Amino acid sequence: MAPLVSTIEIARPPEEVFAYATDPSRFAEWQHDVVRVHLLDGSRFTTTRRIRGAERTMSQQINRNDPPHSWAARGIDGPIRPHATVTVEPIEDGTRSRVTFTLDFEGHGIGVPLVPLVRRQARQEAPTSYQNLKRLLENSR
Repeated sequence: MAPLVSTIEIARPPEEVFAYATDPSRFAEWQHDVVRVHLLDGSRFTTTRRIRGAERTMSQQINRNDPPHSWAARGIDGPIRPHATVTVEPIEDGTRSRVTFTLDFEGHGIGVPLVPLVRRQARQEAPTSYQNLKRLLENSR
């Protein structure tokens, strides 16, 4: 299956958008399903999300960090492993940003048959998180 791709424009410079959107410690502020994040070291973190009423914790590894342009993290354990990328492009002379989110999931063991359900939930709920990000950043002036 093709990854889920969403693009949004935010009226803030790329450096500000990138710093906020790719900081795992801020995920719970704009991703409504995130309950908490625990930073393990400079490149690894755990995220606890509310998925269909239950809390699920997954570990992720940042495998690309090129501020203020691109960032990527991959799930490194668990039955369902998310793979996320964030790309930030300057628009309007760098006063605004175009942000592209790419999200995919990899199933392992019992998680393989659950991936379509998780993808469906992400397709429905991720746009709300992206709108939250836009609102928070644009209202922080």
